Amino acid sequence: MAFTIIRKKTRQIIVGDVRVGGTAPITVQSMTNTFTQDVSATAAQIGRLEKAGCEIIRVAVPDKDAARSISLIKKKIYIPLIADIHFDHRLAIESVRAGADGIRINPGNIGSKKKIKAIIDCAKDYNIPIRIGVNAGSLEKDILMKYKHPTAEAMVESAVRHIELLTDFDFHQIKISIKASDVPRTIEAYRLLSSKTDLPLHVGVTEAGSLYSGTVKSSIGIGMLLAEGVGDTIRVSLTRDPIEEVRVGFEILKALGLRRVGIEIISCPTCGRCNINLFDIVERIETALMAKTLPIKIAIMGCVVNGPGEAKEADIGIAGGDGIGILFLKGKVVKKIPQDKMVEVLLKEVEKFEKEKQIS
Repeated sequence: MAFTIIRKKTRQIIVGDVRVGGTAPITVQSMTNTFTQDVSATAAQIGRLEKAGCEIIRVAVPDKDAARSISLIKKKIYIPLIADIHFDHRLAIESVRAGADGIRINPGNIGSKKKIKAIIDCAKDYNIPIRIGVNAGSLEKDILMKYKHPTAEAMVESAVRHIELLTDFDFHQIKISIKASDVPRTIEAYRLLSSKTDLPLHVGVTEAGSLYSGTVKSSIGIGMLLAEGVGDTIRVSLTRDPIEEVRVGFEILKALGLRRVGIEIISCPTCGRCNINLFDIVERIETALMAKTLPIKIAIMGCVVNGPGEAKEADIGIAGGDGIGILFLKGKVVKKIPQDKMVEVLLKEVEKFEKEKQIS
């Protein structure tokens, strides 16, 4: 039986010109790590993220200068921008007026209902959505007293409270995130929340860590939820260049068959039968094709055992032998090539593949 993911049908909202929820594709987000006040550096980083495929970007807004910088940043970028606000409701209002396509707040640290209503009224005036961001590390004191620890149930109670607060003010353009730094609690919280609301969910494991540990935790946490049909937009949190977050995000979606964006490389782990420098070949090809968004499946295999079979399943494939590679295109053997020409030949075939797709 084929593995099929049935996504939960959620309400749809629009962030800038990107649809989130409903039947819209699951989008990949990231967050800048520049000082938002540094317009040039922030816009440049967003530009690189756009090339990597990032579809929604979030920036920190710690002060008025950062909020006011949004209007200048928006003139230099093409994807929707979310302003990340904590504590000061005036920064949310300033960010919206500066052109933010959405805001992310934790109502629990904003303060009084009057301040939250002021944010909501401004969001209504500019017709932009609000993301309610609940983190295990910043729950309300009364909820922590009730549950003793930031459990999944505590996080969901906080989220439901915030949803009701916004809807009581007749605001409904809402998406929610409910993150913890550990995978089991994050999964449990999202499952429970998904059973209680049809609002779109922004899924991620917060403070996931370095490239390796963060990728593993995010892949398991986000991947398990997406496989269950939970999640409408994702962010992989890494202590790394945010471009890596975008790459990992798309790899998760590709691995589950939810989206095909960019290059998919299949390569063997190597063993004693490998007689070509596969590590170097794969790294050079991956680096050269990093910014490609056209879905192409490439196989780079190191021996004649599984190599030819795997390579035949790819759009473009190379199976290596003793200093020699066999080039496959759509499952057909094309020619033999020396090892020192393998990267060059494969990259040329990718260019030809792209041109043919554009013509068709």
